[in-house]
Amino acid sequence: MPSEFELIARHFTRPVRHTVLGVGDDGAVVRPAPGMDLVVSTDMLVAGTHFHDGTDAEALGWKALAVNLSDLAAMGAQPRWAVLAAALPKADEAWIAAFARGFFAAAEAFGVDVIGGDTTHGPLNITPTVFGEVPQGQALTRAGAQAGDELWVSGMPGLAALGLHHRLGKVSLRSTAITPCLAALDRPQPRVALGLALRGLASAAIDISDGLLADIGHILERSALAADIEFADLPRAAFDACTDTALAQQCLLAGGDDYELAFSAPAARRQDIEALAPRLGLPLARIGNVRQGPTGELILRDASDKPMPNPKRGYDHFA
Repeated sequence: MPSEFELIARHFTRPVRHTVLGVGDDGAVVRPAPGMDLVVSTDMLVAGTHFHDGTDAEALGWKALAVNLSDLAAMGAQPRWAVLAAALPKADEAWIAAFARGFFAAAEAFGVDVIGGDTTHGPLNITPTVFGEVPQGQALTRAGAQAGDELWVSGMPGLAALGLHHRLGKVSLRSTAITPCLAALDRPQPRVALGLALRGLASAAIDISDGLLADIGHILERSALAADIEFADLPRAAFDACTDTALAQQCLLAGGDDYELAFSAPAARRQDIEALAPRLGLPLARIGNVRQGPTGELILRDASDKPMPNPKRGYDHFA
């Protein structure tokens, strides 16, 4: 059976491109570019909570890094470095090799140097930490929304949650929707290019991990504002994928695991944002407006401008 150090050398040591000192010492050495702030984020993936037994190891490797890079995208940061800590129940080298292929495929796709980490024996737990650069003072945050801003969302929220329901046998998707829903679940695409393009355009941003309404609520809480969302303006892919309209609505509004970006921007920048969609090849939908009101109040409105009931906003690990 290979040792911890043999596994690291064999599967997690690769050439680096913008790193002073990578894997092999007690710590890595990085040098942010002049005039740049460092953005740091970490998201944990725990077996049984974030993924199920039998999840494809290569897809899990991709997703483990991608969901962390999504946080950098939401901050408008250029990904640069990652470290990986993992608890493994056994040294299954075939599984580890497949996981590493997926992890490094994501690293290559987004220009990330993997510069260190740690492994230990224990219940399966994957914890990457990522580092990115953003020009000083230009990081997008959740706290910058202003009354009068418009709310936007990228991509097709709800598909990943539908993919999970399909995999668990809880719903039957239209045949043409199975592949895109499972792709959204297994291989999310962090919206790095969009995050970079939103510097100077968006006033606040967040990635959608817990659910569209829940995560927009985080922007409103941090910005001490309220908002209205127009249900008719939301992306409709979830409804096209599933004949169960109640489930499709739940997945769209509160399903989570989307890793799209929700953001606010001044109405005066609407044309600039609309121009990003064809440039990036990414749908962008204007879905509502930020306003004064009780902090965190979020009203979903129907086509007649009447409030709609929606008791669940998103996922909470401790609810």
